[in-house]
Amino acid sequence: MLSARIRIAARLLAVAALAALTAGCFQPMYAEHTDGTPGLREKLMGVDLPPINKANASREARVGVEVRNALAFKLYGSATGMPPTHRLEIRFNSSKSSLIVDPNTGLPNSENYGIDCQYNLIEVATGKSVMTGTTFSRVSYDMPGSYQRFSRNRAVRDAEDRAANEIAENINTRLAAFFTAGT
Repeated sequence: MLSARIRIAARLLAVAALAALTAGCFQPMYAEHTDGTPGLREKLMGVDLPPINKANASREARVGVEVRNALAFKLYGSATGMPPTHRLEIRFNSSKSSLIVDPNTGLPNSENYGIDCQYNLIEVATGKSVMTGTTFSRVSYDMPGSYQRFSRNRAVRDAEDRAANEIAENINTRLAAFFTAGT
């Protein structure tokens, strides 16, 4: 009984010692640096987001604005950032496919909306591409009644917004990793 308590105490002591050794290695990603170097928040605020090039008044133009606005909010927390150090160019394609079709009416009950996105981070000072990547989003949505066209349009719009937010989150995460690790 005494040896079991000693083993447990030894294990807890070993875990505490390892935790104490590695405690100095970890820093919160968004913390401010005390050595004067810019933190992650300042680096992200230096990313310029030009408008996404899509045909005016198209459904994809609205999705492009939604992606850009969601990403700007995630990067800056507001509509504008600091003077740009980098420019992020975004291109995407969207797709829709029917998942479930009602056999009686031939109209879809459930559809899938997808966005495939490519992005390129360019350093403003040199004009050199420092990071490229791709991401995607797939969301499904149901139509409450195949003949209700307004509810169908709203379901499609909600799916587009959810997919755009997911794309913005993926790009924001990748940018944060790039500015933190440098690769």
